[in-house]
Amino acid sequence: MTRSLRDDLAARYPVWRFRDGNVPERADDLAVVEEPLEIRVAGRAVGITMRTPGHDAELALGFLVGEGIITRRADVEHVRPCDRAGGEVIDVIVSPGVAVDFARLTRHVFAPSSCGVCGSGSIDALRKQFPKVGDGPRAEPSVVYSLMDGLRRAQPTFDLTGGLHAAGLFDQHGTLLAAREDVGRHNAVDKVVGHAFLGSLLPLSRHVLVVSGRASFEIVQKALAAGIPIVAAVSAPSSLAIDLADESGLTLIGFLRDGRFNVYTHAKRILE
Repeated sequence: MTRSLRDDLAARYPVWRFRDGNVPERADDLAVVEEPLEIRVAGRAVGITMRTPGHDAELALGFLVGEGIITRRADVEHVRPCDRAGGEVIDVIVSPGVAVDFARLTRHVFAPSSCGVCGSGSIDALRKQFPKVGDGPRAEPSVVYSLMDGLRRAQPTFDLTGGLHAAGLFDQHGTLLAAREDVGRHNAVDKVVGHAFLGSLLPLSRHVLVVSGRASFEIVQKALAAGIPIVAAVSAPSSLAIDLADESGLTLIGFLRDGRFNVYTHAKRILE
């Protein structure tokens, strides 16, 4: 195996290419890099997630926001990488006086890149964890139509590999404020939320979160943790995502592609 020019994000592999009955031919293909990251709080390991390297501090902070452990920039003194054989480590050092309820950090040991809240004790506990979103902004339908194209233009590694999810944070006028790619869509959301956390932007009460793939319960839960009132996904929402969005006052949009979308909950932000 040899690495590509984007050494931390993609790796080059030899493949056999088959095309419409033609003679197979040898070629190189790029695959997205997936590696483990251990997240620590004050030196204590709280989880390992499989992710695409890059923006690791944002990923760790977004994860902790989603778990309800930190809520504002002042909660964190600094974030430091740690050297350890066999993988990367990020240690989040909380500010003096900030109490960490380690019992709430239930995603111990390992979380695959496809899992957002794998270790959580119960759905009811998650639903009660974050307050409902406020009235939030109105988004013109013309703006909603443009969001997925805006996110797609911000996916350079997907262009190389075809194997990454993405999350984008937009304002109500459709301006992209931050985009992150990752092999796991939950990680991509955590990175975007972590970016906003570092910029002291939480709660994101005037913003829209756009995600590739489907809209799952975990995505809605992470949006609620960050105070985001509108979530849009390129694919379908799950029933639990719709239920949670409806209960929480969040506008949930699905099938945002090819000049169409469905609004499943709280459509007043789009219709009025």
